[in-house]
Amino acid sequence: MTATMIDGKAFAAGLRERVGAAAATFTARAGRRPGLAVVLVGEDAASAVYVRSKGKATVAAGMESIEHRLPADTTQDALIALVDALNADDAVDGILVQLPLPRHIDEQAVLIRIDPDKDVDGFHPVNAGRLATGMDGLVPCTPLGCILLLKDRHASLSGMEAVVIGRSNIVGKPMAQLLLKESCTVTTVHSRTRDVAGHVRRADIVVAAVGIPAFVRADWVKPGATVIDVGINRTDAGLVGDVDPAAAEVAGAMTPVPGGVGPMTIAVLMRNTLVAAHRRAGLPAPEGL
Repeated sequence: MTATMIDGKAFAAGLRERVGAAAATFTARAGRRPGLAVVLVGEDAASAVYVRSKGKATVAAGMESIEHRLPADTTQDALIALVDALNADDAVDGILVQLPLPRHIDEQAVLIRIDPDKDVDGFHPVNAGRLATGMDGLVPCTPLGCILLLKDRHASLSGMEAVVIGRSNIVGKPMAQLLLKESCTVTTVHSRTRDVAGHVRRADIVVAAVGIPAFVRADWVKPGATVIDVGINRTDAGLVGDVDPAAAEVAGAMTPVPGGVGPMTIAVLMRNTLVAAHRRAGLPAPEGL
């Protein structure tokens, strides 16, 4: 068996195209474009690249891109004051504070200051609680992108056994909640789990998000399983995922690295911004997103 490669790049392009069409409709109805504000503190090179990519994607989707670039010595109070101003700005539907922040700033103190209804990263405890209790909220972009890829692959996820490897607040925990919402039977494994391989071997769906190159071995994967590799690890050999590429000889479908989950994150950020704009304007959520 050779796995079907799940083309996240193509799916993300289609999602961004749908977001762009829906954003044009929103602009016609609301009399303004959806607005995404991105805040970058300091000169971290990787963060600067991400911010540029997000800005280009926002403009391409027909939305307003609002960037605030602050020096690395910006105080926590000054950053929180900017977040407060963006919360109060009716032209801003989504706020994203690019992480990591400089060491002297408490990331959690800043993130919880963002209005949950503008929290397009989905990191606010209110949105985490909404997800856990089945309420509508903004969901972290990467796990939502994974769910979209899975639902595109399978007509229904109901009843499938899923294993999530990793328990971070950004991917692992919300991923498990989203799979539960789809009526999967979900196991989360982590660094203290006994017999990780045994859990993975039972899974119809494997989502690997641990940040360890080739952590998931091919002989752990159930024949025919769908494997979603969230890992992006830089090695001497280039970018590699959390799953041994040899798993493609066992799995039924698998995301490549790069070109799998990665392109979905910014596409879902555009989707979240548009959803936030509709909710703030009192409009029904756009369909097909």
